[in-house]
Amino acid sequence: MNERVKLHQVFFETRKYGKYLRVSAIDPISNTEAVSTGPITLGEEALKHAAKMKLEYILTKQKK
Repeated sequence: MNERVKLHQVFFETRKYGKYLRVSAIDPISNTEAVSTGPITLGEEALKHAAKMKLEYILTKQKK
């Protein structure tokens, strides 16, 4: 059965590099990290969402 991991708590770290924003999503339990990078115009919330989704995907793959 494909049960995707759903995270209830995620830590975010954001860094600005010129016109780009790098967002790291970190799972506090496993210390696993996923990174999303994009232009600042895309918006911080969109990049946070992308990083969280990527982190959930990574944790789901590790679970198998």
